[in-house]
Amino acid sequence: MSSSTAYTGLSISPISPISPTRLVAALSTRRITSCLATVSLLAASSGAAAAPAGPPQGPGALMQILFLGGFVLIFYFLVWRPQSKRAKEHRELVGGLGKGDEVIVNGGIMGRIVRIKDDFIAIEVSDGVEIKVQKVAVSAVLPKGTLKDI
Repeated sequence: MSSSTAYTGLSISPISPISPTRLVAALSTRRITSCLATVSLLAASSGAAAAPAGPPQGPGALMQILFLGGFVLIFYFLVWRPQSKRAKEHRELVGGLGKGDEVIVNGGIMGRIVRIKDDFIAIEVSDGVEIKVQKVAVSAVLPKGTLKDI
């Protein structure tokens, strides 16, 4: 390059001082705003480059495992355990059936057991009227004498 430097359309010699009037003329309002815009863009891009890129961080692996364990415990205590207790009570009820017990079946039919086979029972619902139902259809055993009271 030559001894003079080309900057913003002005030829300025590095040795000679610049007058304030020439400086004001060189840096017009339009050029100042474009320079400020460039500086702000550079500052914004350098700030964005310093920040880590990527999706926001969620809960850690330990928290996810704790949430999963909490859901399993809630499911166990609210659904699985009560259902298994009811199933156990029903198995004991069906296993303890005997001839002469007064029972009520799922359909609401009440009667006295007259015969018991492997999976079926015969219930006398009225004098001389018997029906056969599965043992698992029995929902409750009634106290003795309930059928006479009805």
